Amino acid sequence: MKLSRSSRPLYLQIKNIIKDRILHGVYPLGMNIPSEPELETEFNVSKITVRNAIKELAQEGYLEKSSGKGTKVIRNTSASKLSKWKRFTEVLVEEGHQIQKQLLQAKVVSNEEGTEPYRLFGERCLLIERIYRLNGKPYIHYIHYLTTLLEDAELSDLNQESLYGLIEDHDISLEKYRDEFAVAVAPAHVEEILGVPNGTALLQRSRYSYDDRGVVIEYSKGYYNTQMGNYVIHYDA
Repeated sequence: MKLSRSSRPLYLQIKNIIKDRILHGVYPLGMNIPSEPELETEFNVSKITVRNAIKELAQEGYLEKSSGKGTKVIRNTSASKLSKWKRFTEVLVEEGHQIQKQLLQAKVVSNEEGTEPYRLFGERCLLIERIYRLNGKPYIHYIHYLTTLLEDAELSDLNQESLYGLIEDHDISLEKYRDEFAVAVAPAHVEEILGVPNGTALLQRSRYSYDDRGVVIEYSKGYYNTQMGNYVIHYDA
């Protein structure tokens, strides 16, 4: 796998990719991740680079190294600094599912006056379109609109890394989210991507993500094929 030419150290890029695979069930809880030589070959990096990535994940509580037994996944959920809720995808992974992400397109667009992106970001914003697959089948379609502060980001990373991790890499701290839910019919091209009949009622989630000054950094709209599985929010006491 070819890593980004961004300014981020290689070991941090590898750390984020492995962490994302853990959170999406590619490396299941209780199982070993690939060996260090396998990771060195995959990412075409040195042994010390891989070891630094694994060391940080072990310090964060995701991995446990055992002499002669490999490196095991011991946690597959992230800590939310906002509340005790778990991400929807994390709940699915805990239930034994795998989530695969695919970046469909990423570009800077000119917004039409009167639209939600225009109201939030002005004349231009970054558009990212992605699809999530549940055990290999199309499940969720997202379109994200983001501040142009992120337009120089290495967007090809989004097939492997978290969008919110990418935002944090640009020293933008998200402090608040607002989600709105509705039942809606998706645009025709989204229905085709999700493989649902025309006119199918889908769960629609709109999200507003704010920084520490209350400025909207991301507005997204997702369509969920809940016939494949319910949308779940899990709260820990």
